[in-house]
Amino acid sequence: MTSIADMRKTIEDTLTEGDLEYAVREDDHGNHPAVIVALPGERKLKTNTLLRIGDHAVRVEAFVCRRPDENHEGVYRFMLRRNRKLYGVAYTLDKVGDIYLVGRMAPHAVTTEEVDLVLGQVLQAVDADFNTLLELGFRTSIQKEWEWRVSRGESLKNLKAFEHLIDDDGDDD
Repeated sequence: MTSIADMRKTIEDTLTEGDLEYAVREDDHGNHPAVIVALPGERKLKTNTLLRIGDHAVRVEAFVCRRPDENHEGVYRFMLRRNRKLYGVAYTLDKVGDIYLVGRMAPHAVTTEEVDLVLGQVLQAVDADFNTLLELGFRTSIQKEWEWRVSRGESLKNLKAFEHLIDDDGDDD
């Protein structure tokens, strides 16, 4: 049987080899640690991912985005369809409706290759899906933010990915 210490060492070695930023958090009793790794992305610049090491599994949990403001059905449909293509993790909601990717790895499956594969899937999913989730669940907020920034002469740099959501009222000819 693979021990908690062995799983922790494998995870930490994998993260160190991958040159990833991480921290270890011990629980109150010191025997079920969690490793928090910061996965660098492009669309979502950083995805903090928790690897909670337990006796029977390593739980993987990554925050994706907060509860959508609108179009809940469209967001949830996207997540359910996307789950069919994900490896080792799946989209879910917490009790307030925030969106997470979660998964579990059996102790015998905690190898360098598997940790790398699961974390790679988390990063790929979040980075590929982040803007789509924002478009589906926060369209009105994005449009209002765009309008506010234009009215004040503020930079639109970090909103450029959503430029296609902005209506050009004068171009209906």
